[in-house]
Amino acid sequence: MADQERTSQQGSGMMTGAQILLESLQKVGVDTVFGLPGGAVLPLYDPLFDSPIRHVLVRHEQAGGHAAEGYALATGKVGVCIATSGPGATNLVTPIGDAYLDSVPMVAITGQVNSAFIGTDAFQEADIRGITTPITKHNFLITNAADIPAAIKTAFHIASTGRPGPVLVDVSKDAMTALAKFVWPDKIVLPGYKPTTNPHARQLAQAAKAIAKAERPLLLVGGGVVRARAAHELAEFVKVTGIPVTTTLPARGVFPEDSDLNLGMPGMHGTVAAVGAIQRADVLIAIGTRFDDRVTGLVSSFAPHATVIHADIDPAEIGKNVPAAVPIVGDARKVLAELTSHLKETKQVDRSTWTDYVTGLEHRYPVGWEEPTTGKLSPQHVIKRIGEHFGDDTIFVTGVGQHQMWAAHFLRFEKPGKWLSSGGAGTMGYCVPAAMGAKVGRPDKVVVGIDGDGSFQMTNQELTTCAVNHIPIKIAIINNNTLGMVRQWQSLFYEHRYSNTDLHSDQLPNFPMLAEAMGAVGLRATTPDEVTEVLKKASEVNDRPVVMEFVCEKDAMVWPMVAAGVSNDEIKIARDMAPEWDEEEL
Repeated sequence: MADQERTSQQGSGMMTGAQILLESLQKVGVDTVFGLPGGAVLPLYDPLFDSPIRHVLVRHEQAGGHAAEGYALATGKVGVCIATSGPGATNLVTPIGDAYLDSVPMVAITGQVNSAFIGTDAFQEADIRGITTPITKHNFLITNAADIPAAIKTAFHIASTGRPGPVLVDVSKDAMTALAKFVWPDKIVLPGYKPTTNPHARQLAQAAKAIAKAERPLLLVGGGVVRARAAHELAEFVKVTGIPVTTTLPARGVFPEDSDLNLGMPGMHGTVAAVGAIQRADVLIAIGTRFDDRVTGLVSSFAPHATVIHADIDPAEIGKNVPAAVPIVGDARKVLAELTSHLKETKQVDRSTWTDYVTGLEHRYPVGWEEPTTGKLSPQHVIKRIGEHFGDDTIFVTGVGQHQMWAAHFLRFEKPGKWLSSGGAGTMGYCVPAAMGAKVGRPDKVVVGIDGDGSFQMTNQELTTCAVNHIPIKIAIINNNTLGMVRQWQSLFYEHRYSNTDLHSDQLPNFPMLAEAMGAVGLRATTPDEVTEVLKKASEVNDRPVVMEFVCEKDAMVWPMVAAGVSNDEIKIARDMAPEWDEEEL
């Protein structure tokens, strides 16, 4: 009967809203979606059964959202996730918020109850448009099947242009079942949405003039440079100017680690060289960064001597947290290219004293660690070994916590696009599903996730998804038996009162056994020799997921550190130990 109805619809030129939705997704180039069906979205899943679009059935909607993020970041395309109404849609709130803060292009498609029931508190109804308004670039409620093509085309355009970000499309159940003709719009009209990509010539000239005269300039490079795929332009700018570079957490890898001018990461757990350079710079060139509080510390004391040049494609970010003397609205790639062009023709002052000073800080205060006396593995050593073993062509994904900061410091990134992490939201549980999405998008690449025992236990069920769908990711668990970053704060600021941070993960779960139960290979290392062996075995498995558990010291801390809400000048290289600044070198 259903087949007869489909034939009749095709013969009349009519399609259901669900069929129109799938046709629209194909029109915008979608080949993969991550989702979980439910009542309100069932009309979509029926034609999806016959669709060429690959559907990866996740075990939790949150994982579907993070997988879409990982797919987007690994491929440069828009990631797509699907969920049903009510709790299905609200489970997407976390990844949508994550994508919003980290500027990830994503379209979330949610089912909604019948339009007649909207606003009645019907079963599994939630106002997902209202809920996600603050964390989406735009969102739609579709109650008419004929409106679906324009909504999808618009959603993908908004998600992928300007400052990328998430867009939500909420479709009522009756809109999915209703019949309509499929009409693909030739163009979309968005009078209120016109991202500025070309920077203003006058602002560029002003910036170039300030840079040319600067004796202590510094580049602060953010995730916007990664999203703009401007690594080449950044390298050319540095080649012409010789200006040192510091890269925020989302920007790791956009500038080669082996360059003497790469000072590392700034901020709360930044390097002494990066933080010290920011506090002493006379011109700060911020490109594609939003001056997050983790970077600035106490804003009133941030970069106190610097003329701030702030370039971003999102005008709302300029001046929001740190006043900009020279604001530049535009695409990071074009900004860097134009500034380079200006400065090629401009005589610049000698900066050798400045570069010697900041690179000297880098050599004097390298990021390192002390080996534990307990016999447990050093987490820093393990992460460094993981990076050395798998190499710089690997896509690395992290969860959130101490392991994330150690990975940012001890993995070496020589190429852009090899680092996926949750920066703005700091979402625990990001690692496994994001790694899954990255591997689906880039099956030719080795994808290695570095997770904590706490972060891993939030979304580890997606190992089953990976096993069933032949997605051979590799996950390294830094098992320190605790919520490490919270414990570090309890050690430093709460007199060692470890309230509810002991996970007992030295006892439960048995991570290798859990991995095996989910169709993955489970490995464990407790000594340096076993680390080598585990990494070797993990490399040999390419037909299913692998989980590598590394049993590590729980008292290891992330250093350097700037405590929350204090000046960057108060950076510590260890407990109660501050760097010795030699200002006479400047």
